[in-house]
Amino acid sequence: MDLALQVWGGGFYLLNKIFFAVAEGQRENRQRKIWIAGWLVYILGVPAWFIILAGKHDWIAASIQAGVVPSMLFGLYNAFSHTDSTNKTFDRIASLCTCICLAIGISYSLYDYGGLTAGSQVLELCIMLGFLVGSYLLAKKNLYGWLFFMLMNGCMATLMLLQNKPLLSAQQLLSLCFVIYGFNVAWKFSRKQAC
Repeated sequence: MDLALQVWGGGFYLLNKIFFAVAEGQRENRQRKIWIAGWLVYILGVPAWFIILAGKHDWIAASIQAGVVPSMLFGLYNAFSHTDSTNKTFDRIASLCTCICLAIGISYSLYDYGGLTAGSQVLELCIMLGFLVGSYLLAKKNLYGWLFFMLMNGCMATLMLLQNKPLLSAQQLLSLCFVIYGFNVAWKFSRKQAC
């Protein structure tokens, strides 16, 4: 069962990063379709990640999975709506849900571990920062979301390796390659548009 969850969660997460990276620099209509696919595959992988992380008592990282769903839906909505302006109500709801999930995850982790006592908790805090801020910024089409994803992928790869999940650790490192590629393409594209 554990291997199936790793393949499910890791596979969908990797597809998300591939789609996002490939979407950068594409023509607007094609980019929008690829972003839609990227948001959808990530949402489909959330349950597996939540089960894996909760099973290891990674409460902060597990709460991220729940907290990021509204941001993913926000990104999906923006891609479907085909507009440069964002829905302020949806934006606020996504932010509120994220904050609530973070508070629950951090609080429960501190309760379960008796404070900030484990190295895994520090990694989870870095994962949380990278994942939530990165997802939020990418949902708003801000290229700096890629930088936060780099932090998240590196810390998640380390956490998975420490918890004896080498398949997920390798998947995170492979995802990191696509994140770096996506950032480079987005950066070059933004420079061309600025000229």
